[in-house]
Amino acid sequence: MPLFLNDEQTMLRDTAKEYVAEHAPVGHMRRLRDAKDATGFDRTLWKSFAEMGFTGILIPEADGGLGLGHVEAGVVLEEIGRNLTPSPFLTTAVAAVSALGGTAHAARWFPGILSGDTVAALAIDEGPKHRTDIALKAERAGNGFRLSGTKRFVTHGHVADLLIVAARTAGAAGEKDGVTLFAVEAGAAGLANDPQRLADSSFASRLTFDGVEVDADAVIGEVDGGWSGLTRLLAAGRTGASAEMLGVGGGAMDMTVAYLKERKQFGVPIGSFQALQHRAAHLYSEMEVARAATLKAQQLLDASDPGADAAVSVAKAMTGLATTLSVQEGIQMHGGIGMTDEYDIGFYMKRARVLAEMFGDTNFHTDQLARAAGY
Repeated sequence: MPLFLNDEQTMLRDTAKEYVAEHAPVGHMRRLRDAKDATGFDRTLWKSFAEMGFTGILIPEADGGLGLGHVEAGVVLEEIGRNLTPSPFLTTAVAAVSALGGTAHAARWFPGILSGDTVAALAIDEGPKHRTDIALKAERAGNGFRLSGTKRFVTHGHVADLLIVAARTAGAAGEKDGVTLFAVEAGAAGLANDPQRLADSSFASRLTFDGVEVDADAVIGEVDGGWSGLTRLLAAGRTGASAEMLGVGGGAMDMTVAYLKERKQFGVPIGSFQALQHRAAHLYSEMEVARAATLKAQQLLDASDPGADAAVSVAKAMTGLATTLSVQEGIQMHGGIGMTDEYDIGFYMKRARVLAEMFGDTNFHTDQLARAAGY
């Protein structure tokens, strides 16, 4: 598979680039933050994404979507990242759709996602760092289940219409068998929601399930067999987060290169200094390596290739390293102005930090790769 976009994907990229830059540039995020918006994103913009067809990229044509793949979803996510656009696209149109596809829940939730009326959140993590050691209990109760435990770092959890919850119906934390996925609707009795504003001004919730009762129809897939669905959800989320990080890193790099061309010292642009040229060239090469790794992971996921999981970890690790380098170099090469809130480069660093933690950071994925290789 060639590591470049085909003609159709390029057309989608051009459309998404123009649309997102016009309707949701960096200033859009700044306005939401300064207005102390309690939602964390613009619902009108989310509806407009639906009107453009973006929310249906991964939804099959038989269900009313576009029936495209992770490469195309990544094209949109990269532009979302480049413009720091607050949006539930990653959690809803990518991760949640990947988990619900092919199940009875598709008919229930896909229409709302397609219309931009539904927001989904992922209740997976239970500790301060991303892990898949699921301990939240789901015990049999009547014709359904009773959920008890806590989840952390649930992005958009305070405004989500749908929560996809990973719970344990058998076995012990750390085991793959005995995990079940549930579709829990917002406002369920016994569910406490504590939203917290993150470094990038987005929101993530700590959810407490105090005997939340759901019926058997809430199960996504099979009871005790949710690991495959969870793996599919995480692969989609990790690859999508990698694509968004590419956009964040690329946006920061573009801003930095432009500044190097404009800022003058001793009567000449600072971009003419060889030391800064070397650093900019190094950054560009690292971003291109991360871009290739992400596109490869997307292509393998679309092809249902057995090597996709390893490629996804490589992509998440590489984009974490490259984007961190991009925002750090951006801050440093901007000098004092880079440390001010009035200049946008700092917002790229904050968003990069949050995305780096989502679905596992660089250390998590390098460890995954090492374990898979027998180390």
